[in-house]
Amino acid sequence: MWKRLLVLLLLVPLADGLFLVFVAGQIGWQLTVALVVLTALLGMLLVRAEGRHTIQKIQSDLARGDIPTDRIIDGGFLLVAGAFLLTPGLITDTLGFLLAFPVTRAVFRKAAKRWVITPYVDKQTGEFASGSVYTFGFPNPGDVVGGGSGGPNDSAGTGDTYRMDSDAYDIDFDDESEEKGNP
Repeated sequence: MWKRLLVLLLLVPLADGLFLVFVAGQIGWQLTVALVVLTALLGMLLVRAEGRHTIQKIQSDLARGDIPTDRIIDGGFLLVAGAFLLTPGLITDTLGFLLAFPVTRAVFRKAAKRWVITPYVDKQTGEFASGSVYTFGFPNPGDVVGGGSGGPNDSAGTGDTYRMDSDAYDIDFDDESEEKGNP
């Protein structure tokens, strides 16, 4: 993984530099420099405004007692967008603008939650965070086919796994006491 990240960190500036040379050859170096400076200034104004808006939404979520997970992820993306927009280059500026606009940032947030955050949290908690609860101990590794949870949604159908939704704790104690003859 670290090798891929290193290659990516080396390829992005190389591609950005080559693209800047190409654009400068097409429109002239003065306009290219002006374009890079203009995108950096406009991008930073956008990131600043979106950052303030995100902080206000975090505060309102906390005041209501909600957990602002999406807003925190947005804040992280805004930090990355700011870094991309300050880096001279048109490719990084494009990535920065994509992360700064709320509509496209929502797509990146959904993808990050699906392919990065949820698998990491599941790996760290033994799938407890995603809702798999084992009632009689953890299943044997041989019982689970293909890394599944062994639950009702698993193709193997082995293991005692229950998905605990928000209504799992809705128990009507009055009905049980009346059945036993208690008032």
